[in-house]
Amino acid sequence: MSLLLLALLAKLAAAVAGALRARRPDGWGIVYGMSLGAAVLAALGALLAAPGAVVLPLGLPWIGVHLRLDALAAFFLLVVNLGAAAASLFALDDARHETAPERVLPFYPAFLAGLDLVVLADDALTFLFAWELMSLASWALVIAHHRESGNLRAGLVYLLMAGLSALALLFAFGLLAGTGGHYTFAAMRAAPPAGAAAGIALMLALFGAGAKAGIVPLHAWLPLAHPAAPSHVSALMSGVMTKVALYAFIRIGFDLLGATPWWSAVVLLALGGATAVLGILYALMQGDLKRLLAYSTVENIGIICIGLGLAMAFRSAGYAAGAALALTAALLHVFNHAMMKSLLFFGAGTVLHATGLREMDGLGGLLHRMPRTGFAVLVGCAAIAALPPLNGFVSEWLTLQAIMLRPDLPQWGLKVMIPTDGALLALAAALAGACFVKLFGVSFLGRARSAATATAADPGRLAQSAMLGLAMLCLLAGVLPGALIDLIAPVTNALLGARMPTQLAQPWLTLIPVAAARSSYNGLLIFAFIAAATWLTVRAVHRFASHDLRRAPAWDCGFPDLPAAAQYGGDSFAQPLRRVFAAPLFGARETVELPPPGSVAPARIEKHLPDPLWEILYAPVGSLVLRLADVMNRLQFLTIRRYLAFVFIALVALLLAIALWQ
Repeated sequence: MSLLLLALLAKLAAAVAGALRARRPDGWGIVYGMSLGAAVLAALGALLAAPGAVVLPLGLPWIGVHLRLDALAAFFLLVVNLGAAAASLFALDDARHETAPERVLPFYPAFLAGLDLVVLADDALTFLFAWELMSLASWALVIAHHRESGNLRAGLVYLLMAGLSALALLFAFGLLAGTGGHYTFAAMRAAPPAGAAAGIALMLALFGAGAKAGIVPLHAWLPLAHPAAPSHVSALMSGVMTKVALYAFIRIGFDLLGATPWWSAVVLLALGGATAVLGILYALMQGDLKRLLAYSTVENIGIICIGLGLAMAFRSAGYAAGAALALTAALLHVFNHAMMKSLLFFGAGTVLHATGLREMDGLGGLLHRMPRTGFAVLVGCAAIAALPPLNGFVSEWLTLQAIMLRPDLPQWGLKVMIPTDGALLALAAALAGACFVKLFGVSFLGRARSAATATAADPGRLAQSAMLGLAMLCLLAGVLPGALIDLIAPVTNALLGARMPTQLAQPWLTLIPVAAARSSYNGLLIFAFIAAATWLTVRAVHRFASHDLRRAPAWDCGFPDLPAAAQYGGDSFAQPLRRVFAAPLFGARETVELPPPGSVAPARIEKHLPDPLWEILYAPVGSLVLRLADVMNRLQFLTIRRYLAFVFIALVALLLAIALWQ
């Protein structure tokens, strides 16, 4: 615990150093170096520290600041600080491109400190303070480049959603505290609310955490804010902050509330399935690298929510083994997605700084000019598309195994939603494969579509180390998932009283979800087979293929000097899927203008991809708020007599309300 507190203080000291030395040439090195060291310390503390609690004499005098490390907090601290260490290492190179360091350096370590403090908090006031610190620091980072088009709007939407999130969690903790007003988590755990109050608290927690995590339909801020932030901050927001939001829901729903009603699992399963499919569909339609990755985060949050919903459903049915499997799958995907998405955002940031472009249709051929970045991004794309033997496959496979358990559940809502989510998860996995084939193929393969792309180069050694290190973690977590599953076992044991079988004790390190006779997976054997088959193929080609070379121009279908812009692009790749899925679901449409015969005017095609959830839910509320603001603005210019009249009317109304209440 002392190590974790030391790391927290180091992050706060780095924030002060960032404020004092932001304009100095060495400011970025000091801040990111301190952040890297603090993140490594915190990760070691999460791995090595024994469970414990401490009360600091800070905050309100009669309450103090309660901090506690248990199995759940230790796991999420490990995820947070692995992501923070990678982002800080990447930023030691990437920050050279920063044009406004004074707007980034003070807030970056404060953001990291807020993430840690949310996970360590053991009372409602400390938790909400840390939540607001995390939200406000990340908001400042989102609007760091406020002069760029759309960034201020992204910051405004993010700030509003963050405020609603904190308000919902405040009400949830109010219900958990009850009439006694005991704000420590230990007191809430000892006397959780029952009946309708428990259901309302859980739904408030789902709204508060879901708004920060990006659950549909509360995802509106995410594709705006993540592309606006600097790339290493985008990686933290997408890969880490959304997981801290899910931590808040797990802490309340699985720990503080105790048993939850079965219908809450139906709600979570329905939201998870819709979030997974809609998120990846939106990602497929994007041409901007960072917006595509942001929408992909929505999909993966949906996958995690499916696992959490299954765990709730099985726990309510008394099926402890199934609940442990589902919760393990969800937590494993928390870790996997944090690594995969951080890697991909680093790759997108590297491409942005090397070319100045985020639109995929302006890229192409980058694999020849940025081979190390291309290799790392290829690993990230394969992992997030759930291809074995990488880590994304393992957690999604475990989630499908939990779905296929299907014990005898009496509730029809669960009987319908669980197989439905199985189909939605399979559809999301297939669409994710198409999405990341598009990302890598259009951006890194083919020919350069612009002069900026033609002169791109790999980043510095530190940024390369961050990307290749995460790529190695993606491989190791896929080849040896048993070590991670055994690391998660104390969490499921504490929350559910059950765990998956010990994996490292299995023969050949085979992964066994429930029983060996039912299903198993061996990532090590698959990796060995793929490596051996690749090596044998290369050897056979070099041994038996002809060594004579003949060079000739590629067949150009009868068109000489075909320009690079005529290559198959991102819009071309997405068009069939846009017509099949986006037209009925999102109202997407295309307008094609063909010139008449003999005309030399160009043909034009325009696509329109609206967001129905924004237009139905958010736009009317925004218009209403603006109208109310115009009305309320007039109250500033009334006479004193009218103000006194308002006070008199309010007093009379209050007295009438008290009289009627009694």
